This record gives sequence, structure tokens and C-alpha cells, in this order.
Amino acid sequence: MAHLTQFEKRRQRVRTALRQRAAGRPRLSVHRSGRHIYAQLIDDAAGTTLAAASTLDKDVRGKTGATTAAAADVGKRLAAAAKKAGVTQVVFDRGGFLFHGRIKALADAAREGGLEF
Repeated sequence: MAHLTQFEKRRQRVRTALRQRAAGRPRLSVHRSGRHIYAQLIDDAAGTTLAAASTLDKDVRGKTGATTAAAADVGKRLAAAAKKAGVTQVVFDRGGFLFHGRIKALADAAREGGLEF
């Protein structure tokens, strides 16, 4: 068996817990890199993306995506797109990332925008 990094172990642990709690709700999946942050709502049953937002979107592209303010903006835009798609309840998938900094800012902004998790 291949040796898993701490990040990969954490990701597996989070995904396993999500499967138990999902109950048919879409998954709000978050990924961050050194420069950008990405978020999408995924319907795992159908295998489709319902809504997505990132710091690479055209209206935000000129700004840096490596700040908590940018992450909060992505969270607000994702919540608006989710409302437009008719989604209010989701399961938050932080992947292997700690719930801190940009991930927390995105989650808080999505909650303020009307998503429940």
C-alpha cells in the first residue's frame, strides 16, 4: 500500500465523515492553492456541478486570490449562484484543508449568503 501524506489522510477522513452526514444534500467542495481559491456545489448522486465560483472568474480576475477577503467574495458569489440553482442546504467539504483562514472566510460568507451547513 502506498504511503499517504498527512493531507491525504485528512482528506479521506473528512470525505468518509461527509458520506455519513450528507443525506442527499449537495457537497460544497473547496480547494485552495497559493494564489487562488475555488468552490463548487456538487451533486454526488448525479455526478454534476450545480454551481461554481473562484478567484479566476472574470469579475475578480485582476485582484489577488490569496486573501481572506477574496475567499469571502467567492463564498458570497457561490451562495448567490446556489440560490439561483435552488440549493439552500449543503454539506461543507473542506477536503484536507484545515478550517482556518481562507477556508473559514469562504464558509462564513457562504453562510451569510444563505447556505445552511
